[in-house]
Amino acid sequence: MSKRALITGVTGQDGSYLAEHLISSGYEVWGLVRGQANPRKDRISRLIPELRFIDGDLMDQGSLVSAVDLVQPDEVYNLGAISFVPMSWQQPNLVTEVNGNGVLRMLEAVRMVSGLSGGSARSEAAGRIRFYQASSSEMFGMVAETPQRETTLLHPRSPYGVAKAFGHHITRNYRESYGMYGVSGILFNHESPRRGAEFVPRKISLAVAQIKLGLQDKLSLGNLDAVRDWGFAGDYVRAMHLMLQQEEPGDYVVGTGQMHSVRDAVRLAFEYVGLDWEEHVVIDPALVRPAEVEILCADSSHARTRLGWEPEVDFAELMRMMVESDLAEARLVREHGAALTGARW
Repeated sequence: MSKRALITGVTGQDGSYLAEHLISSGYEVWGLVRGQANPRKDRISRLIPELRFIDGDLMDQGSLVSAVDLVQPDEVYNLGAISFVPMSWQQPNLVTEVNGNGVLRMLEAVRMVSGLSGGSARSEAAGRIRFYQASSSEMFGMVAETPQRETTLLHPRSPYGVAKAFGHHITRNYRESYGMYGVSGILFNHESPRRGAEFVPRKISLAVAQIKLGLQDKLSLGNLDAVRDWGFAGDYVRAMHLMLQQEEPGDYVVGTGQMHSVRDAVRLAFEYVGLDWEEHVVIDPALVRPAEVEILCADSSHARTRLGWEPEVDFAELMRMMVESDLAEARLVREHGAALTGARW
């Protein structure tokens, strides 16, 4: 009998890649969606026709219990979140409810369906449903050391990071309090052609494609000196799956260990299409975060040793992949006059 997985946030970048990976591995995969009229559901249905759906909302405890009880999953991947960090200053309460308390509600749903009560001893019931929490490198914030590892002090610099830190700690607490098989993947920045248009690398690749074809002239950005450890989302979902296949649960940092600035991303993207980025990029102070996270770099040696995980796509290939995808869409715009949405998939 094939394993069964339930994914929250299935319509997002990571959810789509994870669903594809699990289905290719023989899983029956269910995606939690909020409202059956969700427009993203239609897109991912076309992309992954084998994917099944169930209604649920990370802000509604009852719907989560019902979803877990109906699906009876072997594995739950909690990827659902408001993932655009700048939005967390604009709507901190909403981001906290979804990214923080939403994790607690999902854990409670797993606990209730599993019939777990207090006590840290592992039980057969505790191991029946394995839980993955999508933690974030944004939790490190004002970094205490570089590179960052599983034991690095957390000092988040945004409401988003604070909410993710709560989700991270409450997952560990349920593991210790109830013997639940719960793990957190502390994933560093990861991108793809499926990334939302609001995220910096995708914003860059979309703009480069349009500028190359004469559909746009300028690209507005904030802090070009911010440094991140960027990888390919398709690589990172393999690590998520591997975490839930281990005999004992634990937390893992996942990243490439290579640092690149926003300026590096801009330069590579424009070079790929033969343009000088300095002729097209303008700095907009309004796009600078109130509290910046300057440097993030992963020490993923634990994941590489314990999980046998390695990234396969490097940064230059990632930017090329994204620009190529957006060039293809931009050509459709030029030829047919369609709107360039950044959501072609």
